[in-house]
Amino acid sequence: MSDSNHQTLSTVDGNTFVAMCLARAGVDRMFGVVGIPVTSLANRSVGLGIRFIAFHNEQSAGYAASAYGYLTGRPGILLTVSGPGCVHGLAGLSNATVNTWPMVLISGSSDQKEMGRGDFQELDQIEAVKPFSKYSAKATDITKIPSCVFSVLDWAVSGRPGGCYLDLPTDVLHQTISDTEAQKLIDDAESCRNKELIAKPIVQHSEIEKAAALLRKAERPLIVFGKGAAFSRAENALKNLVERTGIPFLPTPMGKGLLPDNHELAATAARSLAIGKCDVALIVGARLNWLLHFGEPPKWSKDVKFILVDVDKEEIELRKPCLGLVGDATKVVEMIHKEIKDDPFCLGKSHPWVEALSKKSKENVSKMEAQLAKDVVPFNFMTPMRIIRDAILQLGSPAPIVVSEGANTMDVGRSVLVQTEPRTRLDAGTWGTMGVGLGYCIAAAAASPERLVVAVEGDSGFGFSAMEVETLVRYQLPVVVIVFNNGGVYGGDRRNPEEITGPYKEDPAPTSFVPGASYHLLIEAFGGKGYLVGTPDELKSALTESFSARKPAVINVTIDPYAGAESGRMQHKN
Repeated sequence: MSDSNHQTLSTVDGNTFVAMCLARAGVDRMFGVVGIPVTSLANRSVGLGIRFIAFHNEQSAGYAASAYGYLTGRPGILLTVSGPGCVHGLAGLSNATVNTWPMVLISGSSDQKEMGRGDFQELDQIEAVKPFSKYSAKATDITKIPSCVFSVLDWAVSGRPGGCYLDLPTDVLHQTISDTEAQKLIDDAESCRNKELIAKPIVQHSEIEKAAALLRKAERPLIVFGKGAAFSRAENALKNLVERTGIPFLPTPMGKGLLPDNHELAATAARSLAIGKCDVALIVGARLNWLLHFGEPPKWSKDVKFILVDVDKEEIELRKPCLGLVGDATKVVEMIHKEIKDDPFCLGKSHPWVEALSKKSKENVSKMEAQLAKDVVPFNFMTPMRIIRDAILQLGSPAPIVVSEGANTMDVGRSVLVQTEPRTRLDAGTWGTMGVGLGYCIAAAAASPERLVVAVEGDSGFGFSAMEVETLVRYQLPVVVIVFNNGGVYGGDRRNPEEITGPYKEDPAPTSFVPGASYHLLIEAFGGKGYLVGTPDELKSALTESFSARKPAVINVTIDPYAGAESGRMQHKN
């Protein structure tokens, strides 16, 4: 009896071995949906100090893993079963890669000797993940596990961050080795780790001099920063540069908060003027993609000179800026600041460019505030958004992390909600992904337990992952989900009479949901708190109570179904 006990204690199986490697690598959170063959891996990981947050759906768990990578700077881990579980996980993996966030998808897979014979949930998963994975590894034997685990984690954060994939065949998870050999294999693999797989580029001093000279000579300079700058923790470097030079700045939607939205040099409320008239634009950790109108006329001046700071040389080669600086956003901005500090300049409040942007910003803000000041009932989008903005600002610091998802809800929220701290806004991102809301909420609560998480969601966006409110309750996460309920995508039935024809014309419109849906009751089914609100006082009361309680809650806000508009590409009217 004692011999068999001794034998059990002295060997580890593949599941335990993977968990040991993840723990050694410093992984502290994992998201996923368990089942054959990875349930044991989840349990072993928990036993080794990794918090496993179990979801209902791999898509939501994958979105959580991708956002966790962004918020922490370390790879978010998604664990799934084989076949369809892996396919569902591709939503999160692709989202991470497009947004350039570090993430690792770990999936069980079929027994290697049964591949090609129609095994349970069989799929060539290495091939399936190819379009979305920077790097993939398959542990073909238990001894290969440490090197595979460390390599996917290192690739996820090297160069331009992104998604990686680890394939764990069922037979390998059931193999065993001695505990002594397991420790030695981990030690050996760790000593061989190449954490800098892609050498960090060193920006030449002459290039920094050119950047400083371009900014110094510019008549209408602008600094634009995005979530790449947020990922790099560039807030202090940007603050120093902006405040030394007096150059106005414009954040992308998820760059908001790196410098406070209410900073006197913020040009967000004069966006069209800022990008349309600037003659030199320093772009830090943001791509000249659709979010920035590709850096092309008519939104931008045809003569604008771009200084593009990006961690990826290929991105700079694609955009062909006046000057490209390949490197980490924080380090490059610090170098530019140091260069300018040695020969300082500052635009000053009376500079014509600063004055023009300040004047336009004040005009646009006063127009919006006039709209916001009206209490419109039944609610439009502006009235409840103003009440939510004010309630969030009253909380002070640490500011809540705001998750914004939807069409009108996200568009209005981007203009109205105020971000004052870095990495406190998560939204549909580069890909405009719907369905991220609850996953992002759970990631934010896991990454920043000291912060309240407030989701401001359209009813359509909420519907993608609404079942995860049970996950909020199960883990008692401090998340308040506010649903703007206008009865459908964009708001109920918007068809013209001539569009309502054919044999199924009596069906609800493709954009319609059940009117007056009781979303607040969904969370109450699991023991959370639900609120139904339709007036300013009801909403204020629900926000005060739920923000103070810091418990899972859903606030169902009844919105006039005719208050919204179709939304796609970002509409900027300022």
